[in-house]
Parts: sequence; structure tokens; C-alpha cells
Amino acid sequence: MKKFMLFIGGLVAIIVLLANLGPMVLLGLSIWLLYIIFKKFKRSDSTAAKIGWIILGLLVASIAFSNIYAVIGLVAAYALYLIYKNWRNHDDSVVEVVDDDDPFTNFERQWVELNK
Repeated sequence: MKKFMLFIGGLVAIIVLLANLGPMVLLGLSIWLLYIIFKKFKRSDSTAAKIGWIILGLLVASIAFSNIYAVIGLVAAYALYLIYKNWRNHDDSVVEVVDDDDPFTNFERQWVELNK
């Protein structure tokens, strides 16, 4: 049942990730362009060039803010990572029944049975 729920969660996360893939690319591209514009702004000497870089930066920032909901896609990607990690670590361990009179072995066996 746990693997089925992980599968359903992974399926939903993949659908959300694919639905937000375009905005995620545009958000990443606009953040990269904002970085480049900031570097060019710092290097420019003339006031006209600085005003031009500010106007271009505001234009690119508006593109970045219009795609801010792409963060949902990033959350879906992180959820998909957690589901994958949980799927790989989930093991159905089988407890061996040992007919031993050692009290520590019996305690460990009973403790595992209680934690199921």
C-alpha cells in the first residue's frame, strides 16, 4: 500500500513538474539575464547606459515575476526527489524466527514484531 501511495504521489509530482516546465525555463532564463544585466550595469560608466540597463532590468524582472509560479514546479521536483529516495530506501524486511533461549534474541524479535 505504501508503494502504491508513493507511485500516485510520484505521478502527480511528474504531472505538475511537466506542466510547469516552460515557466521554470523562463524563470531560470530571466534570473540569468538579470544577473548579466546587473554585471553590465556595474561596469557601465555613463548615466545614459546605466538608465538603459535599469530599464532593461525592469523589463526582465517583470518577466521573472510573471513566471514566479514556476516555484510550484521546483517544489514538485523536490517532492519527486523525496519520493524516489523513499522508494529506494523502502525495504520489506523479513524477520527470522529463531528458536533460541537467549533473552536478548527473543527481546529483539518481539520488539520488531511490536513495531510492525
